[in-house]
Amino acid sequence: MVIVGGGTAGSVIASRLSADPAVRVCLIEGGPSDVGDQRVLQLRNWLNLLETEFDYDYPIVEQPRGNSHLRHSRARVLGGCSSHNTMISFLPLPGDFADWVAAGATGWSYDEMLPYWKRLAVNITPVAEPRNPLAADFVAACHTALGVPIVEDFNASPFVDGTGFFSVGYHPETGVRSSASVSYLHPHLDRPNLTIMTETWAFHLDPATGVTVRQGDEVNIIKARHEYVLSAGAIDTPRLLLLSGIGPAADLERLGIDVRADVPGVGEHLLDHPESLILWEASRPIPPMSAMDSDAGLFVRRDPSAERPDLMFHLYQIPFTVNTARLGYDVPAHGFGMTPNVPRPRSAGRLTLADADPGTKPLLDFRYFTDAGGYDEQTIVDGLRLAREVAATEPFASWIAREIAPGPALRTDEELSAYGRAAHHTVFHPAGTCRMGAAGDELAVVDPELRLRGFPNVRIADASVFPTMPTVNPMVAVFLIGERAADLISADLK
Repeated sequence: MVIVGGGTAGSVIASRLSADPAVRVCLIEGGPSDVGDQRVLQLRNWLNLLETEFDYDYPIVEQPRGNSHLRHSRARVLGGCSSHNTMISFLPLPGDFADWVAAGATGWSYDEMLPYWKRLAVNITPVAEPRNPLAADFVAACHTALGVPIVEDFNASPFVDGTGFFSVGYHPETGVRSSASVSYLHPHLDRPNLTIMTETWAFHLDPATGVTVRQGDEVNIIKARHEYVLSAGAIDTPRLLLLSGIGPAADLERLGIDVRADVPGVGEHLLDHPESLILWEASRPIPPMSAMDSDAGLFVRRDPSAERPDLMFHLYQIPFTVNTARLGYDVPAHGFGMTPNVPRPRSAGRLTLADADPGTKPLLDFRYFTDAGGYDEQTIVDGLRLAREVAATEPFASWIAREIAPGPALRTDEELSAYGRAAHHTVFHPAGTCRMGAAGDELAVVDPELRLRGFPNVRIADASVFPTMPTVNPMVAVFLIGERAADLISADLK
């Protein structure tokens, strides 16, 4: 068994399959190991990993209605983005999985996924005490201003939207993240049937002959006896397929790539959670008590009759000014902000190759805020207005010296939309580029058993298979994909 990508799902699959000593597993990871590296293991250090040797750091193409300056962080380290992110951990909502089933992903309902949630090896727990007092006062103000409940555990069943401290995959006593590598691989590194190849980059796949990889200056081909599992993520999995001649035939021919299979959905349906920012200067220094500087948040329904929340916020307890500073706004010594987020965006984009060179980064066109009805941008506008309501409410209000961005002078929908889109960021949640669907769906890349169309010995297991974007941060969904993929493969092996 050859698994390409030692990230969130790939680590799970490698661990589960190698538990059977009769199954030999080779896990290929493009980045280094995280074992013993406190820069990676300490959750509080996540922000310092961006745009470093642990980050593939992908630019995006020009966005006529969004922020063209975004960089999409993708982890280059064992454990993937679970070794690189905030480890905010939500079980997707029943309606999220219902959307998948409606899109043709038979067998992926909420009830069918619950057993995988219950067996996760990750230590997921609400943020531990002592909690940041700014975040605690934010939660209290949301409750008062909006009348929403204070939620003790967002992963309790059934899901209740409201405000509270998030659940996080970490070990509170040490601050060490409970990533896919820490939870699934570190305890089993001595298994004789598990080979982990780090600093090994896969750039070509021929399902008949093997995966071509580069280790330094050396190029090798690794062949699987049973099957290949692509878990390189929503950017690098479709990139690998396109470089291998598997994708939209016309695009491949235009780049001079020999077409192995015309699979038109590869790279299509590129999704993300866009978020904007309302930034305040703090009236006093903010205590550093935090799991990872984004401990608390808010889920609300703009439409009370909606079946799920349609607006979400993170509270950043740091001045997250990467986009506002570029627009000319002040950078406060002490600042914090709320990030209105579009949980189920209606805009979708596309990933393509710039050329046939494996070393060239792909072209990422998210087409932010291009949905025909303007739903995504209105969500941001409504979020900025709602954040101001929270900001005017004690005990949160006393933390605020002034609103820096967008600034109190911007009041109309048009002004807030223009600011919100210019200052918007990503929550680093690309997904959907090899989406799962029914056999009759021309743009489905994998079937409900995660098999690549036309290649029975290749599966895809990562966020690229999402038929739709979950309402919540998607990391747990990727863990569940890994768990289910391991079961599907094991059933075939038996």
